Amino acid sequence: MKKILASAGAAAAFFATAAAYAAQPTPWQTGFQPAATGIMEQIAWFEQYTLWFIVPITLLVLVLLLYCILRFRAAANPVPSRTSHNTLIEVIWTVGPVVALLFIAVPSFQLLTAQYSPAEEAKVTVKATGNQWNWDYEYQTEEPFSFNSAMLADADRAAEGKEDLAVYPRLLAVDNEIVVPVDTMVRVLVTASDVIHAFAMPAFGVKTDAVPGRINEIWFKAKKEGLYYGQCSELCGKDHAFMPIAVRVVSDKQYEAWAAQAKTDLSGANKALMAEIESTAKVAAAGN
Repeated sequence: MKKILASAGAAAAFFATAAAYAAQPTPWQTGFQPAATGIMEQIAWFEQYTLWFIVPITLLVLVLLLYCILRFRAAANPVPSRTSHNTLIEVIWTVGPVVALLFIAVPSFQLLTAQYSPAEEAKVTVKATGNQWNWDYEYQTEEPFSFNSAMLADADRAAEGKEDLAVYPRLLAVDNEIVVPVDTMVRVLVTASDVIHAFAMPAFGVKTDAVPGRINEIWFKAKKEGLYYGQCSELCGKDHAFMPIAVRVVSDKQYEAWAAQAKTDLSGANKALMAEIESTAKVAAAGN
Protein backbone atom coordinates (compact mmCIF):
# COMPACT_ATOMS: atom_id res chain seq x y z
CA MET A 1 0.00 0.00 0.00
CA LYS A 2 2.83 2.35 0.91
CA LYS A 3 4.51 1.64 -2.43
CA ILE A 4 1.29 2.48 -4.26
CA LEU A 5 0.93 5.74 -2.35
CA ALA A 6 4.56 6.61 -2.97
CA SER A 7 4.18 5.91 -6.68
CA ALA A 8 1.01 7.97 -6.81
CA GLY A 9 2.78 10.83 -5.03
CA ALA A 10 5.69 10.67 -7.45
CA ALA A 11 3.34 10.66 -10.41
CA ALA A 12 1.41 13.59 -9.00
CA ALA A 13 4.63 15.51 -8.43
CA PHE A 14 5.78 14.75 -11.96
CA PHE A 15 2.54 15.92 -13.54
CA ALA A 16 2.47 19.00 -11.30
CA THR A 17 6.00 19.79 -12.47
CA ALA A 18 4.98 19.26 -16.09
CA ALA A 19 1.94 21.48 -15.65
CA ALA A 20 4.06 24.28 -14.22
CA TYR A 21 6.61 23.66 -16.95
CA ALA A 22 4.23 24.57 -19.75
CA ALA A 23 1.63 27.28 -19.10
CA GLN A 24 -0.65 27.44 -22.11
CA PRO A 25 -4.30 27.71 -23.16
CA THR A 26 -6.49 24.71 -22.43
CA PRO A 27 -9.53 23.33 -24.32
CA TRP A 28 -12.81 25.07 -23.43
CA GLN A 29 -10.96 27.56 -21.24
CA THR A 30 -13.18 30.44 -20.12
CA GLY A 31 -10.89 32.16 -17.62
CA PHE A 32 -7.39 33.57 -17.66
CA GLN A 33 -4.24 31.50 -17.70
CA PRO A 34 -2.63 31.13 -14.25
CA ALA A 35 -0.94 34.41 -13.32
CA ALA A 36 2.85 34.36 -13.51
CA THR A 37 3.44 38.02 -12.58
CA GLY A 38 2.19 40.45 -9.97
CA ILE A 39 0.47 42.55 -12.62
CA MET A 40 -1.46 39.56 -13.94
CA GLU A 41 -2.53 38.73 -10.39
CA GLN A 42 -3.95 42.25 -10.11
CA ILE A 43 -5.70 41.89 -13.46
CA ALA A 44 -7.27 38.58 -12.37
CA TRP A 45 -8.41 40.17 -9.10
CA PHE A 46 -9.90 43.16 -10.91
CA GLU A 47 -11.80 40.86 -13.28
CA GLN A 48 -13.37 39.04 -10.33
CA TYR A 49 -14.01 42.33 -8.54
CA THR A 50 -15.92 43.85 -11.46
CA LEU A 51 -18.14 40.76 -11.67
CA TRP A 52 -19.64 41.79 -8.30
CA PHE A 53 -21.02 44.82 -10.14
CA ILE A 54 -21.67 43.36 -13.59
CA VAL A 55 -23.70 40.33 -12.48
CA PRO A 56 -26.11 42.17 -10.12
CA ILE A 57 -26.62 45.01 -12.62
CA THR A 58 -27.32 42.54 -15.43
CA LEU A 59 -29.82 40.63 -13.26
CA LEU A 60 -31.47 43.86 -12.13
CA VAL A 61 -31.95 45.04 -15.70
CA LEU A 62 -33.35 41.62 -16.65
CA VAL A 63 -35.80 41.71 -13.75
CA LEU A 64 -36.92 45.24 -14.63
CA LEU A 65 -37.43 44.27 -18.25
CA LEU A 66 -39.51 41.24 -17.30
CA TYR A 67 -41.52 43.32 -14.82
CA CYS A 68 -42.26 45.97 -17.44
CA ILE A 69 -43.18 43.35 -20.04
CA LEU A 70 -45.61 41.62 -17.70
CA ARG A 71 -46.94 44.55 -15.66
CA PHE A 72 -47.46 47.03 -18.49
CA ARG A 73 -48.53 44.74 -21.32
CA ALA A 74 -51.75 45.73 -23.08
CA ALA A 75 -53.80 42.89 -21.59
CA ALA A 76 -52.89 43.75 -17.99
CA ASN A 77 -52.80 47.52 -18.43
CA PRO A 78 -55.40 48.60 -21.00
CA VAL A 79 -55.27 52.23 -19.81
CA PRO A 80 -51.60 53.29 -19.84
CA SER A 81 -50.28 55.69 -17.22
CA ARG A 82 -49.69 59.31 -18.21
CA THR A 83 -46.88 59.81 -15.69
CA SER A 84 -44.14 61.87 -17.34
CA HIS A 85 -41.43 61.61 -14.68
CA ASN A 86 -40.58 60.47 -11.17
CA THR A 87 -38.02 62.46 -9.21
CA LEU A 88 -37.02 59.61 -6.87
CA ILE A 89 -36.43 57.17 -9.73
CA GLU A 90 -34.41 59.76 -11.67
CA VAL A 91 -32.22 60.42 -8.62
CA ILE A 92 -31.68 56.69 -8.08
CA TRP A 93 -30.73 55.90 -11.69
CA THR A 94 -28.35 58.88 -11.72
CA VAL A 95 -26.64 58.41 -8.35
CA GLY A 96 -26.54 54.59 -8.52
CA PRO A 97 -24.47 54.31 -11.73
CA VAL A 98 -22.16 57.13 -10.58
CA VAL A 99 -21.40 55.30 -7.32
CA ALA A 100 -20.88 52.00 -9.16
CA LEU A 101 -18.54 53.66 -11.68
CA LEU A 102 -16.51 55.23 -8.85
CA PHE A 103 -16.03 51.82 -7.21
CA ILE A 104 -14.82 50.47 -10.57
CA ALA A 105 -12.77 53.51 -11.63
CA VAL A 106 -10.56 53.81 -8.54
CA PRO A 107 -9.02 50.28 -8.68
CA SER A 108 -8.97 50.54 -12.48
CA PHE A 109 -6.76 53.65 -12.35
CA GLN A 110 -4.58 52.00 -9.71
CA LEU A 111 -4.08 49.00 -11.99
CA LEU A 112 -3.26 51.20 -14.98
CA THR A 113 -0.73 53.11 -12.89
CA ALA A 114 0.92 49.86 -11.79
CA GLN A 115 1.07 48.61 -15.39
CA TYR A 116 2.94 51.70 -16.58
CA SER A 117 5.08 52.27 -13.47
CA PRO A 118 7.60 49.44 -12.95
CA ALA A 119 8.79 49.22 -9.36
CA GLU A 120 12.45 48.86 -10.35
CA GLU A 121 14.86 49.25 -13.22
CA ALA A 122 14.95 46.48 -15.80
CA LYS A 123 17.93 44.14 -15.64
CA VAL A 124 17.22 42.49 -19.00
CA THR A 125 16.12 44.35 -22.14
CA VAL A 126 14.83 42.53 -25.21
CA LYS A 127 13.75 44.20 -28.43
CA ALA A 128 10.91 42.34 -30.16
CA THR A 129 10.30 43.10 -33.83
CA GLY A 130 7.22 41.68 -35.48
CA ASN A 131 7.45 40.46 -39.07
CA GLN A 132 4.99 38.73 -41.36
CA TRP A 133 4.82 36.16 -39.69
CA ASN A 134 7.54 35.66 -37.10
CA TRP A 135 9.47 37.61 -34.48
CA ASP A 136 13.03 38.92 -34.27
CA TYR A 137 14.48 39.22 -30.76
CA GLU A 138 17.55 41.27 -29.86
CA TYR A 139 19.09 41.05 -26.39
CA GLN A 140 20.53 44.44 -25.59
CA THR A 141 23.43 43.35 -23.41
CA GLU A 142 27.07 44.41 -23.37
CA GLU A 143 27.53 42.02 -26.28
CA PRO A 144 24.16 42.18 -28.08
CA PHE A 145 22.89 39.12 -29.88
CA SER A 146 19.72 38.42 -31.82
CA PHE A 147 17.75 35.59 -33.36
CA ASN A 148 14.52 34.86 -35.17
CA SER A 149 11.60 32.96 -33.67
CA ALA A 150 8.95 31.29 -35.82
CA MET A 151 6.24 28.72 -35.30
CA LEU A 152 7.66 25.22 -34.97
CA ALA A 153 6.91 23.06 -38.00
CA ASP A 154 5.84 19.48 -37.31
CA ALA A 155 8.63 18.19 -39.51
CA ASP A 156 11.23 19.94 -37.30
CA ARG A 157 10.02 18.64 -33.94
CA ALA A 158 12.39 15.68 -33.77
CA ALA A 159 15.44 17.74 -34.71
CA GLU A 160 14.57 20.37 -32.11
CA GLY A 161 13.80 17.80 -29.41
CA LYS A 162 10.26 19.13 -29.04
CA GLU A 163 8.11 16.12 -29.81
CA ASP A 164 6.08 16.32 -26.58
CA LEU A 165 2.85 18.04 -27.65
CA ALA A 166 1.84 18.59 -24.03
CA VAL A 167 4.83 20.84 -23.50
CA TYR A 168 5.26 22.12 -27.05
CA PRO A 169 1.68 22.37 -28.38
CA ARG A 170 0.92 22.54 -32.06
CA LEU A 171 0.53 26.11 -33.42
CA LEU A 172 2.02 27.60 -30.22
CA ALA A 173 5.49 26.08 -29.95
CA VAL A 174 8.36 27.96 -31.61
CA ASP A 175 11.85 27.03 -32.74
CA ASN A 176 13.59 29.60 -30.51
CA GLU A 177 12.01 30.87 -27.29
CA ILE A 178 12.78 34.09 -25.47
CA VAL A 179 14.72 33.09 -22.36
CA VAL A 180 14.62 35.28 -19.24
CA PRO A 181 15.59 34.80 -15.58
CA VAL A 182 12.94 34.35 -12.88
CA ASP A 183 12.18 37.17 -10.41
CA THR A 184 13.94 39.64 -12.70
CA MET A 185 12.54 42.82 -14.21
CA VAL A 186 12.48 42.43 -18.00
CA ARG A 187 11.86 45.29 -20.43
CA VAL A 188 10.52 44.47 -23.89
CA LEU A 189 10.82 47.09 -26.62
CA VAL A 190 8.16 46.26 -29.20
CA THR A 191 8.12 47.37 -32.83
CA ALA A 192 7.43 45.97 -36.30
CA SER A 193 9.16 45.88 -39.68
CA ASP A 194 6.17 45.79 -42.03
CA VAL A 195 2.58 46.02 -40.72
CA ILE A 196 1.04 46.43 -37.28
CA HIS A 197 1.39 43.37 -35.04
CA ALA A 198 0.83 42.96 -31.30
CA PHE A 199 2.95 41.34 -28.61
CA ALA A 200 0.69 39.58 -26.09
CA MET A 201 1.60 37.26 -23.23
CA PRO A 202 -1.57 36.43 -21.23
CA ALA A 203 0.11 34.84 -18.20
CA PHE A 204 2.24 37.97 -17.75
CA GLY A 205 -0.61 40.46 -18.21
CA VAL A 206 1.17 42.30 -21.03
CA LYS A 207 -0.07 43.27 -24.48
CA THR A 208 0.97 46.11 -26.77
CA ASP A 209 0.92 46.94 -30.46
CA ALA A 210 4.01 46.53 -32.59
CA VAL A 211 3.93 49.53 -34.92
CA PRO A 212 6.44 50.13 -37.75
CA GLY A 213 8.62 53.14 -37.01
CA ARG A 214 7.56 53.29 -33.37
CA ILE A 215 8.77 51.55 -30.21
CA ASN A 216 6.36 50.65 -27.42
CA GLU A 217 7.70 49.55 -24.06
CA ILE A 218 6.29 46.89 -21.77
CA TRP A 219 7.77 45.10 -18.78
CA PHE A 220 7.20 42.02 -16.66
CA LYS A 221 8.69 40.19 -13.70
CA ALA A 222 7.87 36.49 -13.85
CA LYS A 223 7.51 34.81 -10.46
CA LYS A 224 7.47 31.22 -11.67
CA GLU A 225 9.82 29.26 -13.85
CA GLY A 226 8.17 27.66 -16.86
CA LEU A 227 7.33 27.94 -20.52
CA TYR A 228 4.66 30.50 -21.35
CA TYR A 229 2.83 31.04 -24.62
CA GLY A 230 1.29 34.07 -26.28
CA GLN A 231 0.42 35.15 -29.81
CA CYS A 232 0.31 38.12 -32.11
CA SER A 233 -2.99 39.80 -31.23
CA GLU A 234 -3.39 42.22 -34.13
CA LEU A 235 -4.71 41.03 -37.48
CA CYS A 236 -1.60 41.25 -39.66
CA GLY A 237 -2.24 39.17 -42.75
CA LYS A 238 -3.04 35.67 -43.94
CA ASP A 239 -0.75 33.91 -41.44
CA HIS A 240 -1.70 36.02 -38.44
CA ALA A 241 -2.89 32.90 -36.60
CA PHE A 242 0.51 31.27 -37.03
CA MET A 243 2.65 33.83 -35.22
CA PRO A 244 3.11 32.52 -31.66
CA ILE A 245 5.27 33.91 -28.88
CA ALA A 246 7.04 31.70 -26.34
CA VAL A 247 8.90 32.84 -23.23
CA ARG A 248 10.95 30.42 -21.15
CA VAL A 249 11.54 31.56 -17.57
CA VAL A 250 14.52 29.90 -15.91
CA SER A 251 16.82 30.33 -12.92
CA ASP A 252 19.55 32.99 -12.91
CA LYS A 253 22.23 30.34 -13.32
CA GLN A 254 20.47 28.71 -16.26
CA TYR A 255 19.89 32.07 -17.92
CA GLU A 256 23.52 33.14 -17.60
CA ALA A 257 24.73 29.85 -19.07
CA TRP A 258 22.21 30.07 -21.92
CA ALA A 259 23.01 33.72 -22.74
CA ALA A 260 26.76 33.07 -22.78
CA GLN A 261 26.38 30.20 -25.27
CA ALA A 262 23.53 31.70 -27.30
CA LYS A 263 25.76 34.51 -28.55
CA THR A 264 27.71 32.01 -30.68
CA ASP A 265 25.60 28.83 -30.72
CA LEU A 266 21.88 29.46 -30.23
CA SER A 267 20.77 25.93 -31.16
CA GLY A 268 23.28 24.36 -28.80
CA ALA A 269 22.31 26.75 -26.01
CA ASN A 270 18.63 25.90 -26.41
CA LYS A 271 19.23 22.15 -26.37
CA ALA A 272 21.54 22.36 -23.36
CA LEU A 273 18.96 24.41 -21.47
CA MET A 274 16.12 22.02 -22.37
CA ALA A 275 18.19 19.02 -21.27
CA GLU A 276 18.96 20.61 -17.92
CA ILE A 277 15.33 21.56 -17.31
CA GLU A 278 14.08 18.06 -18.16
CA SER A 279 16.75 16.50 -15.94
CA THR A 280 15.80 18.78 -13.04
CA ALA A 281 12.11 17.96 -13.48
CA LYS A 282 12.78 14.20 -13.39
CA VAL A 283 14.95 14.52 -10.28
CA ALA A 284 12.26 16.60 -8.54
CA ALA A 285 9.59 14.04 -9.46
CA ALA A 286 11.73 11.15 -8.23
CA GLY A 287 12.45 12.95 -4.96
CA ASN A 288 8.75 13.25 -4.19
